[in-house]
Amino acid sequence: MPKPKIVLAYSGGLDTSVAIPWLRENKSADVVAVTVDVGQPVDLERVRRKAEASGATRAYVADARREFAEEFIAPALRANALYEGVYPLSTALARPLIARHLVRVARKEGAQYVAHGCTGKGNDQVRFDLSTTGLAPELEVIAPAREWSMTREDEIGFAQAHGVPVDATKASPYSTDENLWGRSVECGILEDPSVEPPEEAFGWTRAPSEGPDEPEYVTISFERGTPTGLNGRSAPLHELIAELNRTAGTHGVGRIDHLESRVVGIKSREVYECPAAVVLIAAHQALEALVLPRDVLDYKRSVEQRYSQLIYDGLWFTPLKSALDAFVTATQERVSGEVAVKLYKGSARVTGRRSENALYQTALATYSSGDQYRRQMAEGFIYVWGLPARTWAAVGARSAPAVVSPTRTRARR
Repeated sequence: MPKPKIVLAYSGGLDTSVAIPWLRENKSADVVAVTVDVGQPVDLERVRRKAEASGATRAYVADARREFAEEFIAPALRANALYEGVYPLSTALARPLIARHLVRVARKEGAQYVAHGCTGKGNDQVRFDLSTTGLAPELEVIAPAREWSMTREDEIGFAQAHGVPVDATKASPYSTDENLWGRSVECGILEDPSVEPPEEAFGWTRAPSEGPDEPEYVTISFERGTPTGLNGRSAPLHELIAELNRTAGTHGVGRIDHLESRVVGIKSREVYECPAAVVLIAAHQALEALVLPRDVLDYKRSVEQRYSQLIYDGLWFTPLKSALDAFVTATQERVSGEVAVKLYKGSARVTGRRSENALYQTALATYSSGDQYRRQMAEGFIYVWGLPARTWAAVGARSAPAVVSPTRTRARR
């Protein structure tokens, strides 16, 4: 009887490398490793070889950078997705994409299980588990780190005992995750929210004070809410994001220090570097303000908050997410144009925006010659607009109880 198969999300790090022999021993199964390139700086061929050297029966590697940008980052950008108004959801956005690749390989291989290296304390376990359930409810999810009780030192010893290549034996003070949309950093001194993150924690951005002394301007082109060009040059979205990460990072743009509310119920101090995300979301918001009417902008803000929470909570493959996507897509029909952003000493400030669909009309807004606004109509508008408030106040005045003045009484002698 053939062994069951487990498809493992494999990063090449210590946890997932140890997971391969652990799964083989404890689940009596063959392990198929899947590595998905979402823009992290890794040698994919080296990762594939390491998976095989660790005991994987087969190792798949997928370049999903374009897929990640177009099918996950772009919808989130159109929704201005910022969890708790701060975090661009870089790590959270990559998890449903990786889960989709796990499911594809599991079905191709005839596997009954998928596995990941997440601990039982973080958000990613929720995202992998729920994304898998949403795509393939017949598959069972295994999380070795939720079952074993090994410390990092134990894992290193386990790896050495099983012939698993170990790159280093000294623990880094930080835990990091990187992809096109950002870099996350946690652990070490960062676990004290009263301490400023040290420079050594950052890898993508210069200290703002050390940025160039001259500002740099970038111009971003949008079509229907999606970036299509940078400084007049058209580029695929994943390449545009990578270039903007480098450019904005040089100016110290994109550092985020966030006290975050995790799905699992704890508060966590998270430090992020998201240069391109910070610039693109600011530019997109500015363009929307130019072309969308007030009621659409107001309602969309409430949708954006819910949309962001769905992503953070691991609910990408759900009916509500699909329904909100339909609304957001409808709002983007006229969100086309160009936005200029000034990068300087850690700041990304919108300095100009233009669109053929602009609702801003100089002839209506100007206070100079050429003013076409019919100001004489304002009095009638104000009367009608204020009529409910005026009526309420008038009725209230008539129905208010009469105020009785206190009477003086002469004291008896």
